[in-house]
Amino acid sequence: MNRRMFIQQCGVGLAILPLSGCGSSVCPVRSNTKPKQNPNILWIISEDTSPDMACYDNPVVQTPHLDQLACEGVRYTGAFASGPVCSAVRSGLMTGMYQTTIDAHHHRSHRTDGYRLPPPVELITEYFRRAGYFTSNAGNLDFSRAGKTDWNFDPGDTPFDGTDWRQRRPGQPFFAQINLPLTHRNFVRDKQRPIDPASVEIPPYYPDHPLTRRDWADYLESIQVLDRMVGQVLDRLEKDGLADNTIVFYFGDHGRCHVRGKQWLYEGGIRIPLLIRYPGYLKAGSVCDDLVSTIDLGPTSMHWAGIPIPDHMQGQPFLGKGAKKRDRVFCARDRCDATDDRIRCIRTRRYKYIRNFHPDRPYLQFNAYKKNQYPVLTLMQVLHKQGKLTEAQERFMSQTRPQEELYDLRHDPHEIHNLAADPKSAQIIKDFRDKLERWIRETDDKGRFPEPVEVREYWDASMMRQYGDWMKQKGLSATVSDEKYLAWWEKKMLNP
Repeated sequence: MNRRMFIQQCGVGLAILPLSGCGSSVCPVRSNTKPKQNPNILWIISEDTSPDMACYDNPVVQTPHLDQLACEGVRYTGAFASGPVCSAVRSGLMTGMYQTTIDAHHHRSHRTDGYRLPPPVELITEYFRRAGYFTSNAGNLDFSRAGKTDWNFDPGDTPFDGTDWRQRRPGQPFFAQINLPLTHRNFVRDKQRPIDPASVEIPPYYPDHPLTRRDWADYLESIQVLDRMVGQVLDRLEKDGLADNTIVFYFGDHGRCHVRGKQWLYEGGIRIPLLIRYPGYLKAGSVCDDLVSTIDLGPTSMHWAGIPIPDHMQGQPFLGKGAKKRDRVFCARDRCDATDDRIRCIRTRRYKYIRNFHPDRPYLQFNAYKKNQYPVLTLMQVLHKQGKLTEAQERFMSQTRPQEELYDLRHDPHEIHNLAADPKSAQIIKDFRDKLERWIRETDDKGRFPEPVEVREYWDASMMRQYGDWMKQKGLSATVSDEKYLAWWEKKMLNP
């Protein structure tokens, strides 16, 4: 959907509203409107989702409910996860802290050792409870079942009061989460609105191949199914008479699960959709290009609820009186499953700076989860052996990485041309390098310290056993050749 189509869908009455970045003269907040007292707050969270909806200019995806939410509120174009994998991001999301500061940066760490949050850090639900709010978390539209948490710490016995805002006392305000897994693999195809694989736009760092197109179309169709689930949540809110006094956030926990997306600090791994609706307070149909981190969502919600933001909290309110603007966001990737790594990045409006702390390791270290579920990974490995990848695609097959990467996103949105070695970029690189080193010191980035050997060995053995089980379920050996594995994928996906 292009800008004109977006305006038309939002209605003639909204066409006069600015659809550009919000600054001093263009802001989504109605300055003459005071926030309501004790508004309800609803987070609708989808998994592994990049901004690939119609309202984010994807012409082949039909997402009428998300588009309508954008029309009724604010669409953010510069929202980023603090990392590219769920447990690390969600740990920061629910504390307003960088996962690297609270030792929650390794994927699914501290699951059995009883690790608790270091004082004075608390779950944001504790602040809402003390302010009189009911807190709830539901999963996949089943309001009787707790939704995904996936935190890298022990939260205690009752991180939420319930699973459904209807369980609260009459008149009690609520802070509620609805967690929707639809865009996490395995993708769910949309039988109502199938997408022609020939119509999708494939990023240039992936091979343009029937398998790539089918896999990409499946991902986009899962977004369409997700959209209908979002519509059901919003309808329920409306039927309960709560829509006018509820601030609705919709966002993804991190980027799409494709080869160069999830678990990486490129745009496909960390850039997320963010839509916020607050009737009477936010200008309907606004588009804002302010930089926002997922660690800011908790403090912003608390701010609107009238809850003071504690001094230790690293996230900051980005809307409302006293809101702050970021000129950069920091993101971090550490161990994911059994794949050991440490990568940090700084994202400004124009540039992306990436530091690889293990440049001697290949981009494609073995990862059982990805090898099991990403058909395009095996496709690229086969085409690499055959010498059929383009230069942009071949780069990801390298056995080593540059220590630093720099991308001018204004001219290189796909992050293909690394400018780090260009003498013209020397001052820019130095500035980013200094800022990252200062951030590591000031935030006490725990990634400086390796995980215990026994922890890494546990994950290595556990994921290899899991991979063997997954492949056995497919009727394949864990040592199957890439060529035979690709043939299995093609039969499954192209000739079901």
